Amino acid sequence: MKKIANIDIKNYGLIRKNVKFFLSSCADKYDGESISLLDIAPQDHEGAKEFFKKSRISTLDIDSNSGATFIADICKNNSEIIPDNYFDIIVCTEVLEHTLNPFLAIKEMKRMLKSGGLLLISAPFNFRIHGPLPDCWRFTEHGLKELLKDFKIEIKILETKNRFLMPVHYTIEAVRT
Repeated sequence: MKKIANIDIKNYGLIRKNVKFFLSSCADKYDGESISLLDIAPQDHEGAKEFFKKSRISTLDIDSNSGATFIADICKNNSEIIPDNYFDIIVCTEVLEHTLNPFLAIKEMKRMLKSGGLLLISAPFNFRIHGPLPDCWRFTEHGLKELLKDFKIEIKILETKNRFLMPVHYTIEAVRT
């Protein structure tokens, strides 16, 4: 068995802490009884339900054994099970790097999101290949801006100490225009 590098152990802790802070602060701003929220692939961690206590939460996963509300591939059009303009908020934390086509994934999330709806994304950058496999991508700030060019976005960067332009992690609030 190969040993996991200390930097990856450290960065994993930073990423988990950053995701929790991100979801907690977003829940403080956006959680409400009238909110319909889709949490994509939250099974490995608590996901949105730990933070969004008032919103109506549905889940989506590609794994048919996940127990998710919807079993679907976010890189495909799933309009037969989820209508257009359906959710107020979509949470997609630590998922985009596992998709085969992140552009199609963003297109599908945009389709499911109401106009003016909010897409909450997080993605690692300075972190090892990890499961569930495949782990296909690492996004830069510039790549995220291109992926989300049809949204009004705010990107927050968790920098790697003493390593310029090598952030550990990104969190993004993207409003569908």
